[in-house]
Amino acid sequence: MKVLVTGGAGFIGRWVVKRLLADGHYVWVLDNLSNGRTENIEEFYKNDKFMEFVKGDIKEPSVLAKLFLNQFDICYHLGASINVQDSIDDPLSTFENDTVGTFNILEKCKEYNVKIVFMSTCMVYDRAKNTEGIKETDPIKPASPYAGSKIAAENMVLSYYYTYGLPAVIIRPFNTYGPYQKTGGEGGVVAIFIKNKLEGKPLTIYGDGAQTRDLLYVEDCADFVVKAGYSHKTNGEIINAGLGRDISIKDLAKLIVNDESQIQHVEHIHPQSEIPKLLCNYNKALNLLGWKPTTSLEEGIIKTEEWIKSTS
Repeated sequence: MKVLVTGGAGFIGRWVVKRLLADGHYVWVLDNLSNGRTENIEEFYKNDKFMEFVKGDIKEPSVLAKLFLNQFDICYHLGASINVQDSIDDPLSTFENDTVGTFNILEKCKEYNVKIVFMSTCMVYDRAKNTEGIKETDPIKPASPYAGSKIAAENMVLSYYYTYGLPAVIIRPFNTYGPYQKTGGEGGVVAIFIKNKLEGKPLTIYGDGAQTRDLLYVEDCADFVVKAGYSHKTNGEIINAGLGRDISIKDLAKLIVNDESQIQHVEHIHPQSEIPKLLCNYNKALNLLGWKPTTSLEEGIIKTEEWIKSTS
């Protein structure tokens, strides 16, 4: 197939590109490099199925008009603003990227009848209420402009499915981590904690650290993302993916550092947008796609630490 990956030079995007190439598809990447990096995908340039990297923006209709002349079979739409604090500080930019940008992609997918796989987020949910974890039918709660923008985009995606019959699926991966994730302030908690551990710096926890996260290893996430695009059974569906196990941030810190004196608590920067308990129920992904995670948290942390050591 001919496949477009928006945000394909980003952390999850590069793993999706890697998997698509391994499966033998022709791949184009669109990324404005506001969060992605060309180093993430340079290894693919020599692959004869890697067709083109376009530095461009989903908010630029002229860029999309030219790109979609390639008549793709699937668009994996991962390009987005992803930082909760940035969305609180500058909600307009997040809305324009995540909602308006998605609208632009939808218009092109409708024009060429391209299936869209829309990457949403677990941050749209209210807290997990029980040990079964959050199901796709559970309540949503836009506790940040980031979550609100993603929910708005989700609704646009579903509207194109119902109105125009556009093949479309919404995916909500839980907190994804692993190699190629940024280790700075805008990175994920696992990467930041490991980087600080290796540099002998304290692991900083916002608030009491009782908040939990369901941490999904990035190759398991990419496997899920790609499979959601391959299957016709996913059209019109919203599907979760996670490990199905949650861990508190303070326990995660202890798992990574083994030395509580290296852990420090600071005042939370956005407690109003914190979800106290995130735990994924991935039964729908299992039933529809036969998907389930294969990498344990402990194994994933070791792989991530090995990668961070190799790059520093």
